[in-house]
Amino acid sequence: GQLRYTVPEELEHGAFVANLGEDLGLDVSTLSARRFRIVSRAGARQHLEVNLENGILFVNERIDREEVCEAGGTCLLHLQLLVESPLELYRVEVEVLDINDHAPTFPWQEYVLEVAESAVLGARFPLESAQDPDVGTNSVHTYRLSPNGYFSLEVQTRSDASKFAELVLERALDREQQRAHRVLLTALDGGVPERSGTAHILITVLDANDNVPAFDQPSYGVSLPEDAPAGTLVIQLNATDLDEGPNGEIEYSFSGHAPPRVRELFHIEPQSGQVLLKGPLDYERAHLHELYVQAKDRGPSAVAVHCRVLVHLLDVNDNAPEVTLTSVSTPVLEDAPPGTVIAVISVLDRDSGDNGRVSCEVSPDVPFELRSSFRNYYTLVTTQALDREVVPEYNVSITARDMGSPALLTRSTLTVPVSDVNDNAPRFLQPSYSVYVMENNAPGASICSVSALDPDCQQNAYLSYSIADGHIHGMPVGTYVSINSDSGHMYALRSLDYEQIRSFQIQVQAQDAGFPPLSANVTVHIFVLDQNDNAPVIVSPTPRNGSVATELVPRSARPGYLVGTVSAVDADAGLNSRLSYQLLQATDFTLFSVAPETGELRTLRSFLEQDAPRQQLVVQVRDGGQPALSATVSLLLSVVETMPQTLSDFSEFSLPPEVSSSSPLTLYLLVSLGSVSFTFLLAILILTAIR
Repeated sequence: GQLRYTVPEELEHGAFVANLGEDLGLDVSTLSARRFRIVSRAGARQHLEVNLENGILFVNERIDREEVCEAGGTCLLHLQLLVESPLELYRVEVEVLDINDHAPTFPWQEYVLEVAESAVLGARFPLESAQDPDVGTNSVHTYRLSPNGYFSLEVQTRSDASKFAELVLERALDREQQRAHRVLLTALDGGVPERSGTAHILITVLDANDNVPAFDQPSYGVSLPEDAPAGTLVIQLNATDLDEGPNGEIEYSFSGHAPPRVRELFHIEPQSGQVLLKGPLDYERAHLHELYVQAKDRGPSAVAVHCRVLVHLLDVNDNAPEVTLTSVSTPVLEDAPPGTVIAVISVLDRDSGDNGRVSCEVSPDVPFELRSSFRNYYTLVTTQALDREVVPEYNVSITARDMGSPALLTRSTLTVPVSDVNDNAPRFLQPSYSVYVMENNAPGASICSVSALDPDCQQNAYLSYSIADGHIHGMPVGTYVSINSDSGHMYALRSLDYEQIRSFQIQVQAQDAGFPPLSANVTVHIFVLDQNDNAPVIVSPTPRNGSVATELVPRSARPGYLVGTVSAVDADAGLNSRLSYQLLQATDFTLFSVAPETGELRTLRSFLEQDAPRQQLVVQVRDGGQPALSATVSLLLSVVETMPQTLSDFSEFSLPPEVSSSSPLTLYLLVSLGSVSFTFLLAILILTAIR
């Protein structure tokens, strides 16, 4: 529906106009939240405004009806009221009522009217019209003439209902008796209180002129398109005078009561009587102009005659539609349901008839359509779900086309950005990660980086990384690795040992900052790489304090005789644990050799009489790492004539007297230690029994 109110012009700021909240049935407490407002065209003055606290429509700035509505007549302010959530559109018309704030005024305070003494009784002489910008009863209502013995006053009405006055000769003039007459013309409006304006008229009586000019007809009518250019001939007037010489030469001009607007738009050639177009016409402002033209000769007692020319304007499709876009809900959420209102669009064509009838449409390649709410008002709504990640912004082309011939159109583009909704979970760049870390790494060293992407934007795309709870060999995963929540860089919190843990896996989560947040997980496999950090360990033979690994070798041993095997282990892996054996030192290198792969110690030849009975050997075990690590073992081989029945390879024997001789002192020490220990134990038992 449509509401209509009235308000007098010239009210002060804040003056009450209407209670829109009550009249529209709106909840006043929600007006601010629902963004209740007046929708106006860009650049338009906001004469009225709404108080969102109480829904009152009030005067925002002083309204001058004569300024707002130049053409006169009914002065309407068209308001479009908009309220959101849900969207509702209302039309309100406010009629600005005229007040009598202007008095009638004449163009001149005094002017001269020449009348021939031969003028017949009842002759009429048009007078200068007064102007009053007010309308209706507040405009010029009537004229009065000061009392005199020769003239009376008649008030005439033009086609536009405006008034003008004519002097009517009531008594014959005699120039010899009175050459001039003075009268006071008063224009009065119909307002309350009444206002008025005056002008002094000097009537000069001229000698008689035999003949006066005469127009072909008292009234003329002509049609002119509103887009006619300046200089266009409107009409050729023709008046004739039967006199000769100057008394028969005619001059044309506007009558004194021709309105100022007419003088701005039209021009009369004084000699030819051609009425020419002077200024731009506008059918939408006025479709009829009333011209009052006078003609008089150049004689000494010239008397003017008058005619009326009615100029009817023909509407031309010279105004393209005007499109006003009022954004309502931009940006629009990408999950907005179909039918969501994006904008309110108003179109206006200042032409009339078919020239002012407008249709509006949008380009077909966008998910929007126009729905007509009121005449020349449309709402732009969505037709389907949007996806910001596919199209983040739409440029909607709106075309308004009138029905004129040829048709005029206006295109306007509305940019509709799509607002993001957290509808996409993060996605890691890889389905899983495999990370290889060299053991003995420095605590705190970066070991890898994971990265995820989120096609959403702003906070919905801001990601934070974390490690899911879990255990590695019974210890919390957080004691092994950490992750930078912003960058996804991962760090080792401890030095890893290949010999203790060779691989483990953790779950990394990427979570966005949307509401509610969305997340994704990825598995990170961490493999510890071996480093050559363990030297070989001799397992057999094992030397003890104060002793060396010894072995007995029969003198009768032949070449290739297996003396024993050096065994070692390496905790590393791969090449780092591949061992090789080498004989570093020997009393006689020609007697023994060591197998590089197995560590077997064998004789190279048979023993000779001159060979030493004791052979000292040093065997080195070396791994294959870079750099290589090694261990050595010292062996003492004794060459004997006969072998004991039970001996294992590389059994430990006491050194011979030359190497390690026994001493009575050792025996004494052992006996003393045993006696002391026995005495102490006996004392403990006695004390326990007593207690």
